[in-house]
Amino acid sequence: MRTLYHLPLDPGCRLIRILLGEKKLEVALKTERTWERREDFLKLNPAGEVPVLIEEDGTSIAGAAVAAEYLDEAYLEPPLIGSSPLDRAETRRLVQWFAVKFRFEVSANLIEEKVMKRFLGLGEPNAAAIRAGLKNIHYHLDYIGWLCDRRRWLAGDAFSLADVAAAAQLSAIDYLGDVPWDAHAGAKDWYARIKSRPSLRPILADLVPGLMPPKHYTDLDF
Repeated sequence: MRTLYHLPLDPGCRLIRILLGEKKLEVALKTERTWERREDFLKLNPAGEVPVLIEEDGTSIAGAAVAAEYLDEAYLEPPLIGSSPLDRAETRRLVQWFAVKFRFEVSANLIEEKVMKRFLGLGEPNAAAIRAGLKNIHYHLDYIGWLCDRRRWLAGDAFSLADVAAAAQLSAIDYLGDVPWDAHAGAKDWYARIKSRPSLRPILADLVPGLMPPKHYTDLDF
């Protein structure tokens, strides 16, 4: 069976897990404490970062963006990047938006400050960074609502990797209870549709030791 080295709250790892679910591909999960810099793991990915996907033949694919593109090319059904050059360009633009812009403005300020510092013993969270993340998320939720007013899904009429990328980020933030859904009806409606997909069920079942999600986290109707 293929294996995914991951961290439960890492959005890039969640992206690959959701994508594997959409492709109906079985995977064994291995939590990798990347800060330990294990020699065997560094042989798989010298960058020392997750996710790393190990295929059944032993081939390793490192990095969320690389593994996502690989999975969509290697396993054609359902196609999730787009059927035309323009569709693929728009999907990739939005994947980049959430993987880079959202992560920098929101996820890094919340997940890394609230969770990673705690588990790594790096001192008190930076309150200014947390305030910035809580402020910045409104802009991104507004953008999701704006897109959904004009399209069925984020990149167009079809569910795509863009939706997966956004859901991966937001599901991690939602685990912390930091997504102001009630202030963003459009984004909330979109995420309710995402939560109902079977590919999200393993994600919603995750529990991080010592950190419990809010009650609405697994509720498909919020």
